[in-house]
Amino acid sequence: MRATTIHAPFDMRVEEVPDPRIQRPTDAVLRVLRACVCGSDLWAYRGESAREPGQRIGHEFLGVVEETGDEVVGIERGDLVVAPFMWSDGVCDYCADGLTTSCEHGGFWGSGGSDGGQGEAVRVPFADATLVKLPADAASDDRLLSALLTLSDVMGTGHHAAIGAGVGKGTTVAVVGDGAVGLCGVLAAHRLGAERIIALGRHQARTDLALRFGATDVVAERGEAAEAAVRELTKGQGAHAVIEAVGTEQSMRTAVNITRDGGAIGFVGVPHGSGTGIDLGVMFNRNIALRGGVAPVRTYIPQLLPDVLDGTIDPSPVFDLTVGLDGVPDGYRAMDERTALKVLVTP
Repeated sequence: MRATTIHAPFDMRVEEVPDPRIQRPTDAVLRVLRACVCGSDLWAYRGESAREPGQRIGHEFLGVVEETGDEVVGIERGDLVVAPFMWSDGVCDYCADGLTTSCEHGGFWGSGGSDGGQGEAVRVPFADATLVKLPADAASDDRLLSALLTLSDVMGTGHHAAIGAGVGKGTTVAVVGDGAVGLCGVLAAHRLGAERIIALGRHQARTDLALRFGATDVVAERGEAAEAAVRELTKGQGAHAVIEAVGTEQSMRTAVNITRDGGAIGFVGVPHGSGTGIDLGVMFNRNIALRGGVAPVRTYIPQLLPDVLDGTIDPSPVFDLTVGLDGVPDGYRAMDERTALKVLVTP
């Protein structure tokens, strides 16, 4: 089969690799219908996170089950399923608590020795616990498939940030970051009943989408100017809930400085760059809480799935460029150059 591999910074290839096969009785093999490129994949692409030459890549995908191991009972050949960005066993103490990303036997797609989602097929460990079955008729609806694909990562991650920030009915929310996760954070905050949602971003196409997703205000400034603009919109107090979806020192500093005393930050931007920009003294004195991290999207999929199926939320517009598998290297280039927001892959 063909799959995307990374060989060096900016060197993505689509190559022939061994077909996946059942290795354990709890495995399944899935034929990929839709995958995508994640903003976090760009750190490997740019050489900011280490990869072995030839390593697979991609962690967001959905598809059709082609084969199952002898101990798989919850899914069967022909089922349409979505995979969260990590596999998990569903039975360890962390999974029982809903923290599937800390599963004692879990792992990331594309990690050493595993298949990546940007390919024709994937071996899925712990298939019963990992995969979520979708309605079969969704396979014929391109828009719905794209919306369902976001449940593998960005929609669940935006929701995790909103939950961590304490978004609820009547709250004022600020979202730092206009990438796909930040935009899904806007959508999640709107779904949770936020009264006011302030989107921080400088790219009009993205902030226009934020407004479509439920944002009430847009702040295009950065740094101290952005902080002043948010405070002007909030009686000088800041937002009750802040979603940090970038992961840089500057973005975290902004998040802290625009949070209302007694408020909370939900951070889901993968940390990169120099430090975190967190002043614990400021957070202590102002009673600001910090929650977030790697989103346990497997726990969130059943909560979000009904709203995607009935159209209450539609995250599909985050995909603004579609490529075939051979076009994946061009898709990485487009996202790196910010000419694409999020790239959809149709193997």
